[in-house]
Amino acid sequence: MGGLTFMYNDKMCVGIIKDELMCRFDPALHETAISKTGCRTMDFTKRPMSGYVMIDESGMKTQKDFEYWISLALDFNKKAKSSRKRK
Repeated sequence: MGGLTFMYNDKMCVGIIKDELMCRFDPALHETAISKTGCRTMDFTKRPMSGYVMIDESGMKTQKDFEYWISLALDFNKKAKSSRKRK
């Protein structure tokens, strides 16, 4: 991915790419999330990915903002499928 990724329960949860926070959450919440300040769809390798967003510093100005994104990622992590482990 080109950044630092944090796994939880063997599943990608959040990460840091350059100076932005990457969050993985329920794709059903994607449209609501990208309407928030500082949030955009992750388009790593030029492919938009529903349920994956990038948040710049304007979207994390307060502790409450930051906790919102982390909570979305942790809530979805319970339902997310883990990636197959490479051999």
